[in-house]
Amino acid sequence: MGGNYLGNAGQFLIETLFGLYILSFMLRFLFQWARADFYNPVSQFLVKITNPLLVPVRRIIPGLFGIDMAALVVMFLLGFIKLSLIMLIKGGAILPGVFAVYTVAELMQLVIYVFIFTIIVQAILSWINPQSYNPVTTLLYSLNAPLLRPAQRLLPNLGGLDLSPLVVIIVLQLLLMLLVRPLMDFALTLSM
Repeated sequence: MGGNYLGNAGQFLIETLFGLYILSFMLRFLFQWARADFYNPVSQFLVKITNPLLVPVRRIIPGLFGIDMAALVVMFLLGFIKLSLIMLIKGGAILPGVFAVYTVAELMQLVIYVFIFTIIVQAILSWINPQSYNPVTTLLYSLNAPLLRPAQRLLPNLGGLDLSPLVVIIVLQLLLMLLVRPLMDFALTLSM
């Protein structure tokens, strides 16, 4: 009975610690992709906590067409290790093919959740204090602009009411339902 509690605590710690570190790499990757301010304090924090693992990997895996391939590989490997450790705690088998597909699906899900969360936070901040400067606010605008701008161009002018965040969130939710969930289900069927 006590082993189950210990196993649950171990799983929680692994999911939390690996999840936060993967999120750090994901944010760094997305900020680079969006060309956000590198000297922003949040960006600098992410650089400092991800560099110890990312710099050695970059020596082996170069970027490709402006995409930080090393960051993608590190996120994938961290996700794979996380699943393997959880399976070891649960006493299950480690299935590399299944874990690879599931890790890709989890990373896709994380990207979508990051965008949904940041778009909601950006919308709330625009209602509360639209003209304020804050390092986090500038990062949010930089990060979300590549997704919001196309939606803003497609939508008609509604007298100052910007519905582009709503449209983008709906599209992101559809991606979760039509792309990520089926991929996760596919990985689970492979494991049976």
